[in-house]
Amino acid sequence: MHDAGAAAEAIAVEAYLYVFPLVVMDVTRRQMTNSEGGERPGFGPMNTFSHMRTVPPVEFKAVPWPNSDTLYSLAWLDLAAEPVVVSAPDTDGRYYLLPVQDMWTDVFAVPGKRTTGTGAGQFAIAPPGWQGELPEGVRRIDAPTRVVWVMGRIQTNGPEDYPAVNQVQDGLAVTPLSQWGQEPQRIAVAIDPSIDMTTPPVEQVSRMPAADYFAHAAELMKINPPHLTDWSMLARIQRLGLKPGKTFDIQAVDPEVQEALEQAPAAGQQAMREKIAKLSPQVNGWQMPTETMGVYGNYYLKRAALAMIGLGSNPPEDAVYPLTFVDADGHVLNGENDYVLRFESHGLPPVDAFWSLTAYDTDGFQVANPLDRRALGDRDPLRYEVDGALELFIQNESPGPEREANWLPAPREPLALFLRLYEPKAEVLDGRWRPPAVRRVR
Repeated sequence: MHDAGAAAEAIAVEAYLYVFPLVVMDVTRRQMTNSEGGERPGFGPMNTFSHMRTVPPVEFKAVPWPNSDTLYSLAWLDLAAEPVVVSAPDTDGRYYLLPVQDMWTDVFAVPGKRTTGTGAGQFAIAPPGWQGELPEGVRRIDAPTRVVWVMGRIQTNGPEDYPAVNQVQDGLAVTPLSQWGQEPQRIAVAIDPSIDMTTPPVEQVSRMPAADYFAHAAELMKINPPHLTDWSMLARIQRLGLKPGKTFDIQAVDPEVQEALEQAPAAGQQAMREKIAKLSPQVNGWQMPTETMGVYGNYYLKRAALAMIGLGSNPPEDAVYPLTFVDADGHVLNGENDYVLRFESHGLPPVDAFWSLTAYDTDGFQVANPLDRRALGDRDPLRYEVDGALELFIQNESPGPEREANWLPAPREPLALFLRLYEPKAEVLDGRWRPPAVRRVR
């Protein structure tokens, strides 16, 4: 292929990666809101919170890496007509956050303990260009797109704590501005039988023919404008006939461009898979995702890769999730062996909220254990050494009664360890704190 064709190929892959999060978000929204609510946790109408009332059961496999630290409350907001007010109750000091992400998967606001405190709050999410007055006490948040997703997370301290967390969830509310101060109106849902409710959204998007994919992205860009910093990317993709605000028909472009666009899905997906394998720098065997998470700027490949493996990444200021598959010697972790994770007294995870450690199989799913213990962390009654150091025992069988408080049961198979650091301190974000390597002891 001559130079023009090669350029078209490269730009087509860039275009595929650029709009991938937008298309995945829309397919996810369509699937999750095509429900009356109450049938599947987290599914329900637009402009209403849908809650997960417990942590996922051990056999849960809908999403990898489920956490046992927080309960989720999700709301897709339609701002086409007017701002929507999101209300949070007084959580009495309980950690929570309400990350709001636009349709490009950028988190543009995070009401919660770190930013606005734990008192009651009302936040008006306003569509682009909205001008108007807000009621007293309602704080304005400007949204970059007309549809946004709130992925609320509320700290839970085990099953006995669920009722208290559920009460906080019941205090969350979504109110269109024109209905502020009135009795909430029930939202009617017109169920669309054509929507695939079982195939995961990423899988649906990955199977889309190029013609459908790029046409759908063009329609979405009409109501979810690109970011101001996207000018250069837009100049590139306009050379293929893709222009924000305009309908796109792959049959209307030159055959050379059409061929490049039809090849882009396979090449784009391969680029994402390669990026996922080396998403973050490694420290002592741990992947440390402290940079370009939740807010991506023009790092379109990383943004797309994260949309492929799981929407809703938090900005690192709110949470950092180190992940490891290997021990101190670089060998793959396996529950046939016994391991120790030792934090020196001066090297405990530095957080302003809390931290936890969870064991998974290598696909990111939980495995049943006799204690039904999902995670260990600073909210558990851990036993510390005399000098303040902390040793966690990661193994399949009990390390004995004296050590059982610090035992994280591991599956008898290859495994992964996932640290969760909520509201990490500056030394986590700037690299001064390094998680210790996992040592094999048997």
